[in-house]
Amino acid sequence: MTSTIRCDIVSAEEEIFHGDVQMVVATGEIGELGIAPRHAPLITRLKPGKVVLTLANGDKLDLVVSGGILEVQPQVVSILADTAIRAENIDEEKAKAAKAEAERILAGRGEAIEIAEAQARLAEAMAQLQALERLRKNLKH
Repeated sequence: MTSTIRCDIVSAEEEIFHGDVQMVVATGEIGELGIAPRHAPLITRLKPGKVVLTLANGDKLDLVVSGGILEVQPQVVSILADTAIRAENIDEEKAKAAKAEAERILAGRGEAIEIAEAQARLAEAMAQLQALERLRKNLKH
């Protein structure tokens, strides 16, 4: 029985991860997904949020995606993200500024398009800040 599955995560700019994992946890459109070896094939859209990989050696790798597509095939899990970033590479000040700006736009109740963009930016900024919190918590243990 196989205890790992290959995982490829790419963004529009670069390959973020390529390797064997025990588990992939991601935020799908209708909830959180856990993908392990021998998972049934599927395709789903991802919401802005976390992707946590349990590596073959048991370590965890925390990433944030701004949305995208997750595809599960018998031998590989592929995530095609608009943007993706490893938790340790997140600029905390930039994420806080993006969160504050999105909240300001939402509080002002601008135009519908501006509100939708602000909601998306707020979701992405919150996901980045949550990833930083998880990273800090893991470093303490």
